[in-house]
Amino acid sequence: MGAAATDNADRRRATRALQALNFFMADMQAGIGPFLGVFLQQRGWQTGPIGTVMTAGGIAGMAMTVPAGAFIDHTAHKRWVVVITGICTVLASFLLLWSQAFLVVAGSQVATAIAGAAIGPAVAGITLGVVRQRGFNAQNGRNQAWNHAGNLVGAGLSGWLGWRFGMPAIFFLAAAFGVLAITAVLSIPERAIDHRAARGLEPEHQATANGQAEGFRELLSNKPLLILAAALACFHLGNGAMLPLYGMAVVGMGKGDPAMFTATTVMVAQAVMIVASLAAMKLAHQRGYWLVLLVSFAALPLRGLLAGAFIEHWGVWPVQALDGIGAGLQSVAVPGLIACLLDGTGRVNVGQGAVMTVQGVGASLSPAIGGWLAQMLGYHATFFILGGFALASLALWIGFAGTLRPACAAGAGRP
Repeated sequence: MGAAATDNADRRRATRALQALNFFMADMQAGIGPFLGVFLQQRGWQTGPIGTVMTAGGIAGMAMTVPAGAFIDHTAHKRWVVVITGICTVLASFLLLWSQAFLVVAGSQVATAIAGAAIGPAVAGITLGVVRQRGFNAQNGRNQAWNHAGNLVGAGLSGWLGWRFGMPAIFFLAAAFGVLAITAVLSIPERAIDHRAARGLEPEHQATANGQAEGFRELLSNKPLLILAAALACFHLGNGAMLPLYGMAVVGMGKGDPAMFTATTVMVAQAVMIVASLAAMKLAHQRGYWLVLLVSFAALPLRGLLAGAFIEHWGVWPVQALDGIGAGLQSVAVPGLIACLLDGTGRVNVGQGAVMTVQGVGASLSPAIGGWLAQMLGYHATFFILGGFALASLALWIGFAGTLRPACAAGAGRP
């Protein structure tokens, strides 16, 4: 077999393994995830402290995303980053079974968030290294569809196991998915990963800047990247708390089984995300990323309006369908747009981490704000307020459309 045939075989094997990795890492990353609020609520916790420990994890993850991205850019051991952080994520989740003391729960969430900060950029970097810039949009779309499918299956199994055997069974399912994710990432041939391409330095960039990565100031001078980060921060300030709070609201009013209803909230969203991520891949190719992200930002105000108006068992369908649209579109558009904006800089994974950091400011504050708002004002008002935060995202995205649309065009390079 010739070298070219070997390379093609390795690439096909790697792309299949990437899809399997994304499927199994979904439940491994989430672990107790969406079930945490209900799990702690059953053990006497109030919404305020629940939101606080979630925020503690969010802040820790936010602080680690840029260093994690920088490390991913430099290391040639990206597969082992996924292995080690996956093990840490599963072990941290098991701490919750051992104790529900505040410091233990907060420590578990911090450890899980730190591990999660590295897994995302590592998988994005591996994908870019395997398929290069020209294949990233399509492969990332497939990755995200498999990831959402993994979340869907994991949530369904978690709900059934939690209903049948109790909430602790969910932790053991996450551990099983973790073992399968580790197996999948180790099945990616190391030789299939071009570690220079994985950071945005492909052969055609060797003639510029001596093929070296640019300074970190490249990120601060990239106006579309800064606007994207700010818009995502506003979006996640409202979005981060909505799923756990809606589950807690319905379950707390006695309108749903704790495990099964929480599983349903995840399953509805993830089912829609599968379709949304595939649609985003095609729409981005045809119309660019600006329109994809505009639709994603517009979904949250409507979601907040519906969640505040209908705290009912059946409300999970429209409320979480809108979550699926927003998150599914962003799961493809955000990494793809960052890879385009920073193509040739050698800082793609740092850029992914930097945007995740700013986005994480909103996501980490959201549970604490939402939790205390719910405790003081009630769930109805809280959902209206959370949905309103995304109006700032829409204002930024539409207000700077003249700057953003050329940069967001499908396949756009650096602005």
